[in-house]
Amino acid sequence: MHETSLGGTLRDYLTGEEIEETTYEEFRQALAKLLVEEKGYPKDRLRAKVNLEYVIDGEKYDRPIDLVVYDEDDNPIFVIIFCSGDIGSYERETVCAARLIGEMPAPNALVTDTMDASLMDVKTGDCIAGGMQAVPSWEELKKMAAEAERTALTEEQRERQTRIFHTYNGFLFGSCCSESCPAPKKSGD
Repeated sequence: MHETSLGGTLRDYLTGEEIEETTYEEFRQALAKLLVEEKGYPKDRLRAKVNLEYVIDGEKYDRPIDLVVYDEDDNPIFVIIFCSGDIGSYERETVCAARLIGEMPAPNALVTDTMDASLMDVKTGDCIAGGMQAVPSWEELKKMAAEAERTALTEEQRERQTRIFHTYNGFLFGSCCSESCPAPKKSGD
């Protein structure tokens, strides 16, 4: 199932602005609130629906990433993707997103359905912790980011990761739900 509009609006937890209510927005809002109120993340370090733009065979595409956490230098250090299916089937897509989100890959990523989660080491692609208790506190995340070995992707690596990410988003094999889901979004559409 893809994210679709529910026809209403709600107040965004992070910005206080009115935003479109969608099938996934309540989950994104709950994750943001958990990170801030229970895990100690500063609100100004979190951004929702960060557009990940990429090019495949000359065509521009984009996909919003649910939450991205930035360090004090405005570098992405944590990517969070909400999924509505089996957590494990979204791990590789989430790692690819974290590798592509900035000039340097974010060192850690989380895929969650808000009931379960996989904390991913982006460099290795390994799941390093599971369950909602795997969501690191702000202090733990800063320590993990400081200790991570971060290396920019080569052009060839970026191309490979982009193609994998594109495939996981259903762009090469059609949409996940046939006619019930919207077509893949090209940038500028």
